[in-house]
Amino acid sequence: MNHDRLVKMANQIATFFATQPGDQAKATAEHIRAFWDPRMRKDIKAHVEAGGEGLDPVALAAVRLIMDAETATTSH
Repeated sequence: MNHDRLVKMANQIATFFATQPGDQAKATAEHIRAFWDPRMRKDIKAHVEAGGEGLDPVALAAVRLIMDAETATTSH
């Protein structure tokens, strides 16, 4: 999938959760985990590994949370 489209979608989710109480990055990550196709998650993670250009700080933190959780799961 096109990284520009994924970046735009992730930023829109982060913008929504920025208006909500609580941990916006965690809420964004939970939304991405719940509603994005595995291929989309794979592509956005690859984009972050390549520098994450264009991602809102909350969206970037959300994808890193997803990556960290997956690393923790696979390392046990």
